[in-house]
Amino acid sequence: MLRGFVRANVAVSEYLDRALPPRLRADGNSTFATEIAPALLSPDTLVYDLGGGARPLVSLPQKRCLGLVVVGLDLAAEELSKAPDGLYDEQIEADLTVFKGRQDADLVICQATLEHVRDGEAALRGIASCVKPGGLVAIFSPSRNAVFARLNLILPERIKRRLLFAIYPDKGRGHDGFPAFYDKCLPSEVERIAAQNGLELVQRRLFWRSSYFYSFVPAFLAWRLWLGITALLLGKDAAETYAYVFRRKQ
Repeated sequence: MLRGFVRANVAVSEYLDRALPPRLRADGNSTFATEIAPALLSPDTLVYDLGGGARPLVSLPQKRCLGLVVVGLDLAAEELSKAPDGLYDEQIEADLTVFKGRQDADLVICQATLEHVRDGEAALRGIASCVKPGGLVAIFSPSRNAVFARLNLILPERIKRRLLFAIYPDKGRGHDGFPAFYDKCLPSEVERIAAQNGLELVQRRLFWRSSYFYSFVPAFLAWRLWLGITALLLGKDAAETYAYVFRRKQ
């Protein structure tokens, strides 16, 4: 019964959403994974996937086709071991907030990981330390100001997980089941810290969609209204999620 109720509300919310411009309806996570990051992959290059663990962004067919060398870094070696066999050429079990890289990567990918570290500034330093001069860094993250992020910080972990997996059972995949802290996770903060660590802005994409509120139409309408108001007040820091591409200065 709950699943049927959710499906009906999602259908209505999606229908109402069609009145908005496409840029306000784009899903940040899928856009990053299918458009932004893949466009940065080049043949015979060294790629770091930071925090991808069991589900790295680069697929095994992509790696073989392009001749990539892929390094995986995660807090837990167990997560790295769950990745497809042969995908990682090197596995590094480390905390990104204290990690010091070799500045040898042509491309560093960090998807939906920043929100899970306790020290966002230190994590961004770790990211910058992995990429060589002229190399690229691609980051996707939720914003601390997103409504779902604020609720995530307030609600007890046990209640959050029960609600999340009851309504969206597939959310157990990826990073959705891990605790989130959203430290230094505003777009303005990411840009500032990146600049301090020798990364220059190449591309910024802001996203204004979150699937969490589509399952209950009144909540969806209130969320969309709130998003419009905060966008006028906070600008880019009101976005639900964002993607960045930076280049390491020569």
